[in-house]
Amino acid sequence: MKSKAIPKWWNLAGMLAVLAMLASACAGAATPKPTIKLAENPWSASSLNVNVAKVLLEKNLGYTVEIVAIDENAQFPALAKGDLSASLEVWPSGHAGDIKQYVDAGLVENLGLLGPTGRIGWFMPAYVAEDHPEMKTWEGLKDPAIAKLFATAETGDKGQFITGDPSYVQYDADIIKNLGLNFQVVQSGSEQALLSALDAAYARRQPILFYLWTPHSAFNKYKLVKLDLPTYTDACYATADQGTVACDYPPDVLFKIASPTLKTAAPDVAQ
Repeated sequence: MKSKAIPKWWNLAGMLAVLAMLASACAGAATPKPTIKLAENPWSASSLNVNVAKVLLEKNLGYTVEIVAIDENAQFPALAKGDLSASLEVWPSGHAGDIKQYVDAGLVENLGLLGPTGRIGWFMPAYVAEDHPEMKTWEGLKDPAIAKLFATAETGDKGQFITGDPSYVQYDADIIKNLGLNFQVVQSGSEQALLSALDAAYARRQPILFYLWTPHSAFNKYKLVKLDLPTYTDACYATADQGTVACDYPPDVLFKIASPTLKTAAPDVAQ
């Protein structure tokens, strides 16, 4: 007995059904987007950068973004291992060794310039410089009477020089020692604590000398003056790791870095 012929329309319908099932299976097996982990360093501009990036990447590209609080020194090995995806604001002046070890060696990728050129320096309120014009340059700080203006119970007969987060790359103690200044570095503990100390001194028109950088939102609130330290040279920083710095901080051309896996795992994010 001959079998009945299968209608052509059934063959077509069956094929379409199989194709639909395959398409559905492929869609279900699509590689999920990786979670993007962005480094948040302990200063406000870094926080602003990564939070803006988080909004853009999640709303426009559909990624899940995790913000990871980490200091600027620890982020290099974390990026090399793939524990972080990217860091959006690198200040290179204190990271020559990290850049050579990780970026130049290809373990961490340079994603290009951020835009601004930063500058770390020593600052004071404008009223301090107006009351003591000799303080506009570092030589004025050598006067014991000037140093005494900044003395506190903590520093005794030495002037107080305030810095922020202890993880910041800074050479202030070396600069003070090598220039023969009667000052002592006091770490406030954070950027916010530093700004709170500035706010309190400003309100009482008291002398205060501190570490800060440009660009920074503080310059929209306070009238500040940068103290002139000896001019930066490459030679001055050539042996910085040996405590020999005796000059101003260099300009910092800010840039972005990423895990070398980012362009493969999420090329649209890298772009």
